[in-house]
This record gives sequence, C-alpha cells and structure tokens, in this order.
Amino acid sequence: MQPLFSTVPNDRLGFFADQTLRSGAVAEFLELDKADVAKFSNVSVKSVRYDDKIPKPVREHLEQVALICTLVADFFAGDALKTALWFRTKNPLLGELSPRDMIRYGRMEKLRQIVHDARIANGMPEVSVTLTTVQAASHDAPRKAPSTAAN
Repeated sequence: MQPLFSTVPNDRLGFFADQTLRSGAVAEFLELDKADVAKFSNVSVKSVRYDDKIPKPVREHLEQVALICTLVADFFAGDALKTALWFRTKNPLLGELSPRDMIRYGRMEKLRQIVHDARIANGMPEVSVTLTTVQAASHDAPRKAPSTAAN
C-alpha cells in the first residue's frame, strides 16, 4: 500500500459501519461506561449519548479510540477477541496499566504512540494517526477531521 493512503487503517472491528462511527460499539468493545467516556471527553456524564445527538467531544474522542483499537486489531489479524483482551490486560510496558485504563485516564496519545512504535518494530506497515485534543465546544461548530499524516 502506498504510504499516502496508509494513514487510515482497515476497519477490522466494524466501528465505522455505513461511514458513520458506531460510538456505542466502541464504548461497549472496551467496556467503557458513561462515566469513563465523560471523563476522557471532558463532558458531564448526563450528556454522554451514542445516538445522532452525540456531543461533539464525545464523538471525536471515541473516534480516536476506535482508530487505536483498529490499529491493534490489525496487528492481531482482525481477531476482535484477542484485541479486546489486549486492551483489558495489565501490561508491564505500560506501567502495569491496561491499555483500556490508559484510555480511561486520558493517555490516548501516549498509547497511540506506543501502538505505532510496536507496529513498526514488528514490521507492520507504518500508519500514523495523530490524535487531536478536543475541548468542549458548541454542537453547532463545524466538525474538524482528525489530523493524520504518514511518516
């Protein structure tokens, strides 16, 4: 695959069905409750929802989580069970945290970099997805696409 087009991983987990983020599926995959999602999205728990009125910060953060999950699933040849288990398992290389906990604690960018480095070390195609930090904003504001760049 050409590096120019390798910035978006294959949707091995089905998080982007019909070209729409299935945000509830992302939260369910990682067993994230509304309090977890609210915390890393910087919104109130009461505002977390997964329908067409999903708050912009929630949608954008879950989109970034979905991209990280998809990169890991690519490593496991699309095996959703192995991917989910990897996210739930404490890892000594992550300070005895699970990747899921890194996400819950707002360490998505650090986790993304670790996943990226591990993919390269294992001879996988280089895919660089840069996560954007999203501040709470008006729902009427235009949506920014996540920044991506091939290295």
